[in-house]
Amino acid sequence: SSEAIAETEYEGDEIVGILDAGSQYGKVIDRRIREINVATEVLPLDTPSQDLKKYRALVISGGPGSVYDKDCPKIDPKTLELGIPILGICYGMQLMNLSHGGKVEKTSRREDGQMMIKVENSRLFQDLPSSQLALLTHGDTVTQVAPNFRVIAKCGDIIAGIESEELKLYGVQFHPEVDLTEHGKQIFSNFFLKIAGLHGTYTLEDREQVAIKHIREMVSDDPKKKVLCLCSGGVDSTVCAALMTKALGPDRIHALHIDNGFMRKDESKKVKDALAILGLNLQVIDGSDTFYNATTQVKGRQTSKLKETTNPEDKRKIIGDTFMTLTQMQISNLKEDPENIFVVQGTLRPDLIESASAMASSKADAIKTHHNDTELVRQLRAAGRVIEPLKDYHKDEARALGTSLGLPHNLVWRQPFPGPGLAIRILCQEDVPSDFKFDEISQKVRSIVQEAASHLQLEDPDILREIGKIKTDILPVLSVGVQGDSRSYRNVCGISGTQNWDLLFMLAGLIPQMCHDINRVCYIFGDPLGNLVPTVTRTFLVPEVIQILQDADDIVTRHIIGAELEYKLSQVPVVMVPLPMDGETRGIKDGRSIVLRPFVTNDFMTGVPARPGREFSPKFLEDVVAEISVLPGISRVMYDLTSKPP
Repeated sequence: SSEAIAETEYEGDEIVGILDAGSQYGKVIDRRIREINVATEVLPLDTPSQDLKKYRALVISGGPGSVYDKDCPKIDPKTLELGIPILGICYGMQLMNLSHGGKVEKTSRREDGQMMIKVENSRLFQDLPSSQLALLTHGDTVTQVAPNFRVIAKCGDIIAGIESEELKLYGVQFHPEVDLTEHGKQIFSNFFLKIAGLHGTYTLEDREQVAIKHIREMVSDDPKKKVLCLCSGGVDSTVCAALMTKALGPDRIHALHIDNGFMRKDESKKVKDALAILGLNLQVIDGSDTFYNATTQVKGRQTSKLKETTNPEDKRKIIGDTFMTLTQMQISNLKEDPENIFVVQGTLRPDLIESASAMASSKADAIKTHHNDTELVRQLRAAGRVIEPLKDYHKDEARALGTSLGLPHNLVWRQPFPGPGLAIRILCQEDVPSDFKFDEISQKVRSIVQEAASHLQLEDPDILREIGKIKTDILPVLSVGVQGDSRSYRNVCGISGTQNWDLLFMLAGLIPQMCHDINRVCYIFGDPLGNLVPTVTRTFLVPEVIQILQDADDIVTRHIIGAELEYKLSQVPVVMVPLPMDGETRGIKDGRSIVLRPFVTNDFMTGVPARPGREFSPKFLEDVVAEISVLPGISRVMYDLTSKPP
């Protein structure tokens, strides 16, 4: 289909087309371009060239495929001959180079993470420093530049940018759309406003009115038509409820909060109090037993009960489907005609992208299923029964909308919390993974650390001494991440022995880059680990396990509010992992560990871990760790040092 996936309300003639090759950041490209007041539409990569003539410029996104794959996403060759400015990002640049006679090859070293690039004199980098940080994520690279193109950026030996001013074609082997590329917005501004000559007159001030118009058109003026607003209590669903109230008035809204048993401590009461501000009478349903015992179908296979499930994707799908099943039961209890009821949820664009929903991206690789984008939700959506007024918004934009709707700051700036709750922040496991290559990966990582001074060009004698104190351990759990625009399910490296944060963060960038078996690196507080024997504590979603994580999460939330860090720390997930580590030597039987992930981001799809001493005081972290460490059954506390991606 060549229909635009995300059309714009803009009637002017300065519209940019984004050709989607399956990038996880496709919608972030869209959002970044809109930030410079340029209208956009997202389209399939294979859109016929004659349908693209109306656009003033095009972007070809990145994607998880290789240009040499048999089933790789294809572009109409004539698109690159339209004579309009085109910017290729990652896969887009490689496609552009290959189509014009250049070479692209797979390299032994992946490009995953924030790296320093050096740029040449080019209009694309006008008024920017010659060295700048950018996010690279790909295993393929341009090894020979096509005729009529020249190199305009490099990352070490890797070609990171090409251009042909004559053909109006520009390519970058990094992601200018994400926060981790420090001058990305200016690069877009140079391309669209200077190279493509657009005026930047598209504003988003009427966005609220567009959303309200959409709601009223879907529901109509018929007073029999009502909406069931699903309120988790998070920022997104609260803003959504406020928008629905403004569009339709409180009398046409049934507000429902389903307690799935995985909420934060005292969360349901807080949700009810918060929504009373909007004049909504919230009905709270305790569905915890239903969720614990629920199963669902996944590709024709019946899952285990949720309380016996260890597969993270199964957990998400069971929770999403059970959530919608309970919602349907509530609709039947409303004494209204079910055909007159619309289900409303606060789905954001990143939720859809990470679930690989066709609404956001036609070719994106699924990273994780969101509870508000399961098969059941998609069926209701296809039947026109779901309203998602925030589906084109990112988290920061939803917050801005909430503020404009008059919601109080403490509601708008609450810590983000996933719809499935703490269920997805508990790593459930029965045993060490059967294919766990402990010795092989341990040896690889030890070699990387031993050679870190050379890899990172370190000369400071104090840092070199600290490297000698480091102990690395491969932890017997698997972590979901993104590498090269695709889902990765890889090992976790734990570091103990030093608390030199600068060195720890450097190693956290280096290790996944050099060892593709690792996608997450964590610092382990306390004394260096002894000889780690790979073992796990059997862990399932049962009330006693959930309560420990609720207590740990509550400690973190209290300290964040006490230190007034809500604005600095975008998100602080608190995760339980089934690792007893050395707990038995300290009298802890069947121990588990807690991972802290203080995170800084604007787009909520990429970002960096917060640094002690920069985003918050070391004392804040010490107090949090000390309080969590004495919770029953907690063996160790860890700090996630990893950027997103990987």
